[in-house]
Amino acid sequence: MSDGISLDGHPAIITGAGAGLGKIEAIALAKAGAPVVVNDLNADAVHTTAEEIQAAGGQALAVAGDIGEWETGQKLVSAATETYGSLDILVNNAGLVRDRMIFSMSEEEWDLVLKVHLKGHFVTTRFATEYWRAQSKDKGGPVYARIVNTTSEAFLFGSPGQPNYSAAKSGITALTVSTARGCGRYGVRANAIAPRARTAMTAGLMSDAPADGPDPIDPVHVTPLVTYLSSPAAAGINGEVFVVHGGVAAVMAAPSVRAVARAADNGSADGMWTPDSIAKALGPLFGDEPGPGFACDETADLADETIGQ
Repeated sequence: MSDGISLDGHPAIITGAGAGLGKIEAIALAKAGAPVVVNDLNADAVHTTAEEIQAAGGQALAVAGDIGEWETGQKLVSAATETYGSLDILVNNAGLVRDRMIFSMSEEEWDLVLKVHLKGHFVTTRFATEYWRAQSKDKGGPVYARIVNTTSEAFLFGSPGQPNYSAAKSGITALTVSTARGCGRYGVRANAIAPRARTAMTAGLMSDAPADGPDPIDPVHVTPLVTYLSSPAAAGINGEVFVVHGGVAAVMAAPSVRAVARAADNGSADGMWTPDSIAKALGPLFGDEPGPGFACDETADLADETIGQ
């Protein structure tokens, strides 16, 4: 592994590391040289992850706890800084699903998914950025700081049976961009990945693994991007969103304006809207039957705009 990608001496926190993508990410970062603090609500599972990393020659500390709790964020940052002397990398991965149509969803199903995904990303980011800001002020300049958040294409598609999950992932995307803009001056590089990966959480949504050859949605294929975004080589990447699966990494474009209507062009005497003038302006844009609206209507086509050739 090249020096620019090596994570030697760069301590990391990985949440949701008891199983699935989080566990595989933790193993990959440790293999790249990062001493890791691994977190999961399942204490037995996260200790098993830490033991596997240690058995392979890596450094790992297990810290079990509910990632949606304020105290867990504090505990994780303290564990990294006290055990390894600093914190350089934060990979937020923890999540769960409670799928249901919006008209059937309970308050508990909404609150739990938002707590684990969105608040879980917030509490770690809150204490990690506080630490990095203080370090930057002491140093008098930017520090080494990387955040890799986990969003989903559900935030684009508005998955009909996942209003809680879609809302959480949309919030994570916005949190990532806000953190990148607000903390870039301190050296923080915050980016998000939307992985297409076969895990327990997505088991019912993915096709079966191919009988022959590599499985393009094996979560192991997501880890090279996570390792890269955590590395010194990614110093110039901030506030970006990537869709990633086996052999493909797509950089998502920023939202664009679909159309602009002006009251002055639609019968308004003073240039301000009236109900009639806005109906005249907007009605022809949409027709009689609703389309997909702001949401994407199908899975993003990653075949276009190829880079690296």
